[in-house]
Amino acid sequence: MAFFKAEDVSIAFGGLRALNEVGFNVNQGEIFSIIGPNGAGKTTIFNCINRFYDLEEGAFYLKDQNISKIKPHDVADRGIARTFQNIELFKNMTVLDNLILGRHRHRRSNLIAETLFIKSVQKQEIESRKKAEEIIDFLDLEAYRDQRVINLPYGVQKTVELARALSMEPQLLLLDEPSSGLNVEETEDLSFWLMDIKEELGITILLVEHNMRFVLQVSDTVLALDFGQVITQGRPKEVLNHPEVMKAYLGEKNVPA
Repeated sequence: MAFFKAEDVSIAFGGLRALNEVGFNVNQGEIFSIIGPNGAGKTTIFNCINRFYDLEEGAFYLKDQNISKIKPHDVADRGIARTFQNIELFKNMTVLDNLILGRHRHRRSNLIAETLFIKSVQKQEIESRKKAEEIIDFLDLEAYRDQRVINLPYGVQKTVELARALSMEPQLLLLDEPSSGLNVEETEDLSFWLMDIKEELGITILLVEHNMRFVLQVSDTVLALDFGQVITQGRPKEVLNHPEVMKAYLGEKNVPA
């Protein structure tokens, strides 16, 4: 049984086939990367998983349960967290407060209980702060915990977004171009953190990425797309050296004979 499965998923926008019968299996505890040139359909897969878009055909399965038609807010409750290409944080709030907000799916109370701040709500608040502090320590964000996000360097903001996703305690983590805009040192740190997230936290990672060096470093399995279709899938080096993948990135004239 695959931990996460895409079964012949298809969607079109104005006659343009963004995904055409795309299928793949993600094993529990692995880092699975999706690569491809711009417009290949990589982020569209994430947007369909998160229910921003409705699939026209096919389905997504999480542990054999079809999640293709659940409500968008139920995606988080199934244990799926996501980061975005463009940072989506509450920039006038502190790092700590952003992480606590990420704990929303674990809150079990109502407006009256929250207003009166009864003991059960207090207990949840303490637990949320404890988990947030653990993640701050895990990602070396102690120096920034009480700073407003808007005042932080871009690379730190990217780390905060990863931290907020982790604060949800997901079982599947979707990362959309996490190394984009990072310098060499920050990218190296990110690669170590992803390995720790996989090995220490036991979280399965589905990754969209353009940085091929980074993909080689962190991936267990790589899927290559072009024009919404699967080119090939397999071990990182095998996929990146595949002639059709090289053609998609370099153009047919530039592929070595």
